[in-house]
Amino acid sequence: MSSIYDFSAVKPNGEEVSLGEYRGQAMVIVNTASKCGFTPQFEELQSLYEEYKDKGVIVLGFPSDQFMNQEFEKDEEIMEFCQVNYGVSFPMFSKVDVKGAGAHPLFKYLIKEKKGLVTSEVKWNFTKFLVDKEGNVVKRYAPQTAPSKIKEDIEKVL
Repeated sequence: MSSIYDFSAVKPNGEEVSLGEYRGQAMVIVNTASKCGFTPQFEELQSLYEEYKDKGVIVLGFPSDQFMNQEFEKDEEIMEFCQVNYGVSFPMFSKVDVKGAGAHPLFKYLIKEKKGLVTSEVKWNFTKFLVDKEGNVVKRYAPQTAPSKIKEDIEKVL
């Protein structure tokens, strides 16, 4: 796979979505967890989405349970938690692995394109990747980087 648009992911309702559907939009791709110290970032991710969705930015959430079992077992529980507690309306996908041999191909691609400081692997929940409107992975953000702190970079890719 040579482009972000070559990948697809499954939504909680079982629908497979091609990332090609987001062609021409900038993307903030983030691995999430409902029971993590960084979980309040959902609020800022939702704010980013609301502020920039009409300017061509989409936030895509990928729940993962690979870091200290901080995610609910069922997709339905995850979606309910996100909507009830944080009003999440940006696209969320079914739970995936984001590291290791079983990592979702999208995350294998993302870490190949933007390696981390110590390791290329996703190290924790709420690692964020910024993809420009042409599908290039332009930046990777550590879990502790608040979504509000990436606005300047989002503006650059618009």
